[in-house]
Amino acid sequence: MSLSSALYRWFDDRLDLGDAEEYAGKAFPAEDSFLLGEVALFSFVMLVLTGIFLGFFFEPSTSQTTYEGSVVKFQGEELPAAFASVLQITYDVPFGMFIRRFHHWAAHLFVASIGLHMLRVFFTGAYRNPREPNWIVGTGLAILAMGGAYTGYALPFDEFAATATGIGYNVATSIPIAGDAIGKIVFGGSFPSSATIPRMYFLHVLVIPLLIAVGLAVHMGVLIRQKHTEAQRDDDVAPTETRGKTVDRDDDTVVVGLPAFPNQAAVSAVVFFLTLATLSILAGFLPVHNIAEYGPQNPAGTPALIMPDWFFMWLYGFLKVLPSGLSFTIPGIGIHVSTEFIGGVLLPTLMFLVIFAWPFIDRDDEPVHFTADPLDRPWQTGLGVAAVVFVMIASIAGMNNLLAEAVGLSTDVLNPTLLAAMIVGPIAAFGIVYRTLQVPDSDATPEVPADD
Repeated sequence: MSLSSALYRWFDDRLDLGDAEEYAGKAFPAEDSFLLGEVALFSFVMLVLTGIFLGFFFEPSTSQTTYEGSVVKFQGEELPAAFASVLQITYDVPFGMFIRRFHHWAAHLFVASIGLHMLRVFFTGAYRNPREPNWIVGTGLAILAMGGAYTGYALPFDEFAATATGIGYNVATSIPIAGDAIGKIVFGGSFPSSATIPRMYFLHVLVIPLLIAVGLAVHMGVLIRQKHTEAQRDDDVAPTETRGKTVDRDDDTVVVGLPAFPNQAAVSAVVFFLTLATLSILAGFLPVHNIAEYGPQNPAGTPALIMPDWFFMWLYGFLKVLPSGLSFTIPGIGIHVSTEFIGGVLLPTLMFLVIFAWPFIDRDDEPVHFTADPLDRPWQTGLGVAAVVFVMIASIAGMNNLLAEAVGLSTDVLNPTLLAAMIVGPIAAFGIVYRTLQVPDSDATPEVPADD
């Protein structure tokens, strides 16, 4: 027996490689849009690798330290250790600025690819029976991705990041009954406290990445266990394409596509290197948050322009345009419900609850293995477009100060218009899409006038 055969038998006895061989033949549809999930996976891998590098130099503390780095205007000054360590990473550690930028853009690509992946699944109906569990896991991953971005955003502890993090603290503590406890657990008490950065760091580098890794493992496990969805076939598939018998166009028991190894593995390798190249170009040419310009956290100051990342802009829009008059106190029990809670917690929670429940709203009793054409789903596609329009208008509302300056109006005048647009815009978008895609019942028999 050859050495290779002996090694194979040794591993086969312990790892049951026969099952791995079966997986290696699993078919993956050759659809480019299906690769968005892989982009998200590779972005997360790069986030972990660059995060490990940054973690070697970052100091999660607000204790004062004397800065002796290369940024002249801060030399010899007492600075928060977190802020000073990010200055060191950016300007003194070899390749530190590049890795920090790479980490930043990988976080953006991670969130964006998850969002686009979910839109693809939604519009093609790929969340239907039996794939409801993966939709739920994917929605949870989207929330965790944004949570990871938020906790990382706070770590430099510069004036901009501290102010933006403070907005999150105010929203968290606005939750009736539980707000104060959440503020103490997550932020370490009244923001900013000496415990804020250590707790954000703990969440950012351990808790959230661990939950994301578990979620990705579950997501991939369910995907492997189930058949992959594929687009409806135009015709029967010839044996030459399936390496077997002819597959009927309506036969959903067989997936027609590329085998996992070596074909899909080669495609995944290309996607990996394209993702790596894209992030390298972004990191090489596009700057990120300039903490030296903003300076360390200053309780007495507020930056002229505070604006969150694009994936939080819609939530910021809620906070900006909802009138303060929405606040009220529940009689009898004295629980105060503030506008910050309504816009920052209640509305986003309701939105995500609808997303979680969507496969059970638009459900099928029988398994569905073919994706649907969005043009054949008027009300589902209409609702999807309406949701996108709603988030876009809310995101524009988050930039109301810039918009007001551009049009020459005050935000007090502009906000009611933006609030009305957030209500009317999605309704109009749904109506237009639904009426455009609605197909008359072809089975209906036209009435023939009777002869007199």
